[in-house]
Amino acid sequence: MGAEDEKRQPCGGEDGAGTRSNPLLTPSQFLSWKRSKDAAESTRRAEAAQKRAADIASGAVQMNGRELFLHEPGVFDNTRY
Repeated sequence: MGAEDEKRQPCGGEDGAGTRSNPLLTPSQFLSWKRSKDAAESTRRAEAAQKRAADIASGAVQMNGRELFLHEPGVFDNTRY
């Protein structure tokens, strides 16, 4: 039993601290991935906003308060009261 325990390495690797000496990703690889992910998310949001604007213009969906204010500000004219 003791011989088998000596052959095993600690769970954290050779240094036993639980850190890796070789990272899976370099910082430049991570930043490249992050930029592409952010660009894809930005594109998706722009497409969704464009589709929402087209749906509002066609009357397919109801507007929320902000959209109504931007589209028809006269509805919120308080000078009549």
